[in-house]
Amino acid sequence: MNFVQQINDYIEAKRDTYIKISDQIWDLAETRFEEHQSADVLCQALENEGFKVERGVGGVETAFTGTFGSGKPVIGILGEFDALSGMSQKAGSTTYEPLEEKGNGHGCGHNLLGTAPLAAVIAVKQYMEENNVSGTIKYYGCPGEEGGSGKTFMAREGAFDDIDCALTWHPHSTSGIFTLSTLANYQVYFTFKGVAAHAANSPHLGRSALDAVELMNVGVNYLREHIIPEARVHYSITNTGGFSPNVVQSEAQVLYLIRAPHMKDVRSIYERVVNIAKGAALMTETKVEVTFDKACSNYIPNNALGQVLHNHLENVGLAEYNEEEMSYAEEIRKQISDDDVSNALNEMKKVAGSKANLITRDFATKTFNDLVVPYEESNGILFGSSDVGDVSWIVPTAQFFGECFVLGTPLHSWQLVSQGRTSIAHKGMLQAGKVLANTALDLFLRPEVIEDAKCELEEKLDGNPYECPIPKGVEPSPLA
Repeated sequence: MNFVQQINDYIEAKRDTYIKISDQIWDLAETRFEEHQSADVLCQALENEGFKVERGVGGVETAFTGTFGSGKPVIGILGEFDALSGMSQKAGSTTYEPLEEKGNGHGCGHNLLGTAPLAAVIAVKQYMEENNVSGTIKYYGCPGEEGGSGKTFMAREGAFDDIDCALTWHPHSTSGIFTLSTLANYQVYFTFKGVAAHAANSPHLGRSALDAVELMNVGVNYLREHIIPEARVHYSITNTGGFSPNVVQSEAQVLYLIRAPHMKDVRSIYERVVNIAKGAALMTETKVEVTFDKACSNYIPNNALGQVLHNHLENVGLAEYNEEEMSYAEEIRKQISDDDVSNALNEMKKVAGSKANLITRDFATKTFNDLVVPYEESNGILFGSSDVGDVSWIVPTAQFFGECFVLGTPLHSWQLVSQGRTSIAHKGMLQAGKVLANTALDLFLRPEVIEDAKCELEEKLDGNPYECPIPKGVEPSPLA
């Protein structure tokens, strides 16, 4: 593989550019389907490098693609760039310091997640031009992963139908191939409408929407005993009906996220939750409106692609840190609980499967993970969700975790936001770009691997074609 050093050199030559882009996206911290400036930063970078950029892909304003080349194979690399609400945090701090009260922040490292694939496609393009490699490389700008399922909306409109395979990654505190399936989900609003009244003078004339929300939640909590143990049901009361206890609340709303290993299980639980909502409305003499927000499918790992990705992950290796970075990391490590570290190690063991014994007790004392988790095909489940799942039902897909943070750093935490704009995260991001680029180029030069991956996906689907879980008519919406 004489291309490896060239690819790595291409990325290193433009490292400052990629770091600047990542930091710009970190600074913007735009949440789901509002990432207009972040998307523009990435689109401009692609245009500057000679990619054909298409915006508004799949009917999603902030979705885009950047394409170079022609003919087969067509390899897609997926990038994300949305932030989380309420995650504002000063960069490089070892204590909780919000930059803006209730402001946004990159609590899942998507500023890094979107930039590494950018570095990858630019490096691949450069090599293809210099060495007359045929095929098409395509960057996918995928908005709204956090609670929005942007890729699922894009999939519904056929955005991924013309590629042969897809690659992506996710920043993490460990490093290894994403060999586990994920949970499919539905996210749905339940809005109850009643009758306002004076809570002391004429409470008998009121019909409380807040009572209906509370009764619904009680009913769903009783339901938990009677659903499969792998399922998860979460809720958030998004509208309590106001701040005055002297008014019978005429409107209230709750948002439900229902997860299970397979979509058929999600649908079944959802139907029962809807019945509970109807029962709560009946008990309180209110009306309930059900509004479908989003959904995503479970992820189907691909072993043929995963093995190639793992080989390059091992070849590129993990970043090395200087004295200043280690000093900062050790201070951050003090802000991470032993339970979080234990959780990270348990995830590593689950991925490692029969080689879990390599992850020994002394890992719990380390500041950084120093092991690429051994590769093993798995039937296990990661108890989270990702709209990458929908892509994986359409084309063979592989992804990996790339080390960008201190071991045990929990996702969706101020500790992760703080690290996301430091040289530690930048180093992990650049390593990830190299892994993605080397893997893509390897697949261009060995297209038979993609054919094997397609056969594997067909076998795993077992005659069950992809059905988008988001109904027609439901459109992507920013946070309420």
